[in-house]
Amino acid sequence: MSPTRISERTRRLAHGLRLNQTQGEKRLWRVLRELKTEGVHVRRQAPIGSYVADFAIFSRKIIVEIDGDVHSLTDQIDHDRERDAWLSSEGFEVVRYSSAQVSENLEGVVLDIRRRLDLE
Repeated sequence: MSPTRISERTRRLAHGLRLNQTQGEKRLWRVLRELKTEGVHVRRQAPIGSYVADFAIFSRKIIVEIDGDVHSLTDQIDHDRERDAWLSSEGFEVVRYSSAQVSENLEGVVLDIRRRLDLE
């Protein structure tokens, strides 16, 4: 499925995820949305194809994911690999941080993202 062809189901899922962000997503969103002042538009819970990215920077083709404990389960690891492979085939770079990284080192996570965006 093309990233521009988003099903109604995926749109509803993205909307629901925006309403129910995790604590890590909320904390990171507060910082990432400020990148707008530097000319970088970040979308949260953005539908892409049949997937929903935690954060998407379409102008730079970067996806930022915040992974909680569920991402260490075998089925989820397989799903994430499949998802990342599809996103990569569409030209996206997928960057993953654990919830613990966001919680314990938000500044470091933000600095890494800023470097990837050539803002540092």
